[in-house]
Amino acid sequence: MSYPSIREMREALEAQTLSPYAARSADAVRDVPEPPCPIRTAYQRDRDRILHSKPFRRLKHKTQVFIAPLGDHYRTRLTHTLEVTQISRTVARALRLNEDLTEAIGLGHDIGHAPFGHAGETALSRICPGHFRHNEQSRRIVEVLEQNGAGLNLTFAVREGIHFHSKARRDITATAWGTASTLEGQIIKLCDSVAYINHDIDDAIRAGLLRNEDLPAECVAVLGDSHSKRIATMVSDLIYHNWWATGEGSPPDPPVLTMSQPILTATNTLREFLYQHVYLRPEAKAEDEKVRFIIETLYQHFSRHPEEIPAELRTIVEQRGEPIERAVVDYIAGMTDRYALDTFNRIFVPRLWHVL
Repeated sequence: MSYPSIREMREALEAQTLSPYAARSADAVRDVPEPPCPIRTAYQRDRDRILHSKPFRRLKHKTQVFIAPLGDHYRTRLTHTLEVTQISRTVARALRLNEDLTEAIGLGHDIGHAPFGHAGETALSRICPGHFRHNEQSRRIVEVLEQNGAGLNLTFAVREGIHFHSKARRDITATAWGTASTLEGQIIKLCDSVAYINHDIDDAIRAGLLRNEDLPAECVAVLGDSHSKRIATMVSDLIYHNWWATGEGSPPDPPVLTMSQPILTATNTLREFLYQHVYLRPEAKAEDEKVRFIIETLYQHFSRHPEEIPAELRTIVEQRGEPIERAVVDYIAGMTDRYALDTFNRIFVPRLWHVL
């Protein structure tokens, strides 16, 4: 007598319990077909592949907002990723959507970030052949760079969600760079902002750049006067405003997740406030120029000496018919903050020799 596998039982449970708008693991598609796992669903396998990858581990030494902070409690790109994933799973569970798909996208959405946060991304975008965006680099990592050019062979829904998580500056629901076809992917796009708006306020207050009373009064009145209250307000709104996603009620046309207008307006206002008072303040821009100098100098050096970058990166671009400068960008983008600084110092800073 044969019994269904654990994976098959899980897929059957999804069919019975998930919303009709949820992505089903049984419908997941990979570019390269592979035998199914007897235990894990397709999206669980994707989550595990991202979690065990080297780019994911490097996130712990990449800047979120504050470059090379000395304090132990500032967010890094890794802690940001974990917070996004946790908030997103809360929303997905409440709306009866696929938590495993949500988690996989959440864990992978920022693995393409350059060192030194958005300052590093801006610096690379100035010099990269074509352009550089961290969401596109995240997708390139999982599709091209990992496993020596083979990629991780993730499902389409995960790769799409990673690619389309980014949004325009003034509106967290903006679709300038596209919208994921799954509601799970749309959750990551929204919860990415929920997470960083709130933890960046927390970090800015810790750094002495803001005081709680500096926040716009109209935003505080709508969202709350503390970190936990603001997150609770935003998450609750995402759930109850999109209750149709559970299968109850009529969806909008097209079925796209969003916030209610009062919460969305307050959230976008708070986000713009952070740009003006934290991200783009003169002190931050001074550090940005240093980052730009380091990254541009490294780019020029490795473009002249490509033999110094990892051989597997050179092989990948050669096989794809891409210029060697693309491998240089891949190498620099993959660096952690401290590795980029160590590399710069090793190449350009004179060593002091002590003569006994």
